[in-house]
Amino acid sequence: MRQALRPLNYLVTLSDDVGVIQHAVENVPNRSTGYCTDDVARALIVVLARLRVIQDDEQARKLASIYLSFLADAQREDGRFHNFMSYDRRWLDDLGTHDSNGRALWGLGYAIRFAGDDAWKRVAQRLFRRGLAAVGWLEYPHAEAYAMLGLAHACEAGAPRAYAAALRALAERSLERLEAASEDRWRWFADEMTYDVARLPEALLRAGAALSCARFTASGLSALSFYESVAFENGIFVPIGNRGWYRHGGERARYDQQPLEAAAMVDAELTAFDATGEAQHRAAARTAMGWYEGRNSEGIVMEHRGGCYDGLSAGAANRNMGAESTLALLSAAYAFAVRRKSNLAVAH
Repeated sequence: MRQALRPLNYLVTLSDDVGVIQHAVENVPNRSTGYCTDDVARALIVVLARLRVIQDDEQARKLASIYLSFLADAQREDGRFHNFMSYDRRWLDDLGTHDSNGRALWGLGYAIRFAGDDAWKRVAQRLFRRGLAAVGWLEYPHAEAYAMLGLAHACEAGAPRAYAAALRALAERSLERLEAASEDRWRWFADEMTYDVARLPEALLRAGAALSCARFTASGLSALSFYESVAFENGIFVPIGNRGWYRHGGERARYDQQPLEAAAMVDAELTAFDATGEAQHRAAARTAMGWYEGRNSEGIVMEHRGGCYDGLSAGAANRNMGAESTLALLSAAYAFAVRRKSNLAVAH
């Protein structure tokens, strides 16, 4: 299955000269919801991934500059980040969430590794270096996983030893959580699966690759295998819904399924394929991508004119198309596109 390169047209609609607007009423940006570092960091990754495929895409270059500028403005003096900004450009919080700080580091780490513009790399390096102070402040599994993803990218780019040390410390903590919460029929980092599920094993897998640590890789694969047993049903991807999540010993929620889950699974499975060379992981990534294209539990196509619907419930989709959902679709699609281009380059 070959994935077409999805257009940026709807992301452009959601974006302006400040950042990307958080939410929409159907496909009309809802300006009153303003902007957030969470989305802008993910948007930076998306447009940089597109530029890895089409280096002269001026639209993507413009957006990358805007998003990087937003992250620079979001950073506080102590290296941590604000999250929420109103449409009139006022920061609405003194300090952002743990997740938003982790995602900011993720986006900047990706830029250090993959930004095609040397100036962007230098700016990302400065912001990331200051942001490293936030790593010790992070407390929650997802926030730490996002930071691990950024640190792994930075390490792959040849970053200073301090980055490798921070990555190793977070990976050890993640591994401790996994071992503490796991039982015979439950191999997970906590007693409940909630949101952005596959990012947790992906972070361990990327740490294993960046640090050449087989222990992290093996544990990431083990946790991912358990999640596969939960989320793949009859050849389709059925992510855990946010109406109740999935607590150990209980029933997993089937709705509302969120678009970011499929993107996380695509990345985790492709990372697992890199670690093992096993074709089943590449096939699983394609199955997760199919969630957007209508191969889901409701048979509903979730992508629409360059955007993505906000969620899947029983028999219907949430027709609003916010930033998180659209960025998830584009992220997953561009992950395949980057690999196709890399494979073609190797073949020639």
